[in-house]
Amino acid sequence: MRLAGAVTLVTGASSGIGAATAAALAAAGARLLLTGRDTARLAEVARQTGGIVLPADLAAPEGAARLAHEVLAAPRDMPGAGRGTGIDILVNNAGLGWAGPLGDITAAKVAELMTVNLAAPIELTRLLLPEMIKRGGGRVVFVSSIAGVTGVRGEAVYAATKAGLVTFAESVDYEVREHGVRVSVVVPGVIDTPFFTRRGRPYGRKRPAPLPAERVAQAIVTALERDRLTVYVPRWLRLPARIHGAAPGAFRALAARYGDPG
Repeated sequence: MRLAGAVTLVTGASSGIGAATAAALAAAGARLLLTGRDTARLAEVARQTGGIVLPADLAAPEGAARLAHEVLAAPRDMPGAGRGTGIDILVNNAGLGWAGPLGDITAAKVAELMTVNLAAPIELTRLLLPEMIKRGGGRVVFVSSIAGVTGVRGEAVYAATKAGLVTFAESVDYEVREHGVRVSVVVPGVIDTPFFTRRGRPYGRKRPAPLPAERVAQAIVTALERDRLTVYVPRWLRLPARIHGAAPGAFRALAARYGDPG
């Protein structure tokens, strides 16, 4: 896909993977709509990338729907953008984590993770896809996690939301590819972002070492430009994912011996 001039919505754009993705897409010439809850950080990312800030709380009731309606209002009036309404690219990046024993997580936190990580991307995609289909083209990217592919100790709810995202993305791709719309999933491993602090437990392993958020941002650009369905960051994560899918029993035995991904 040609990224120059493409109107692109990036969720969770105020920091980490979202901010790095905004920078990478801006460098490729995309026209950015940036959303998140931290308006001060969003403003700084917008200043650096030339994006437009659309503050939104995807954890709030109807938060995703309100954002989608705002995006559909008139985003393509941006300089250099094409005609029509809606967006060309949706990057569903926003996400929350939580770490600890399953019995310790509250019902409210479960609901928040389910809403931000899974329900909001589903709702945004549901509402923004029709205009892509009408124009005969578009791209949707979902930022999942290796936790959603293999599972991870102490993050059962988070892993479940990310696994749901993978299945949803694959199912939508079957539905829309005949209309010129493609769907990609980016599966990061351990990334050096504020995520681990916010989830309530820092990353404590020496290996694998956390990678910079820019690696994921470049993977998103690659997925868009080359129409790739699934991209792992780093690439070697594809191996444990394949072992998990082909021989889950062997994978669990290895995880028990050498430690799970958490």
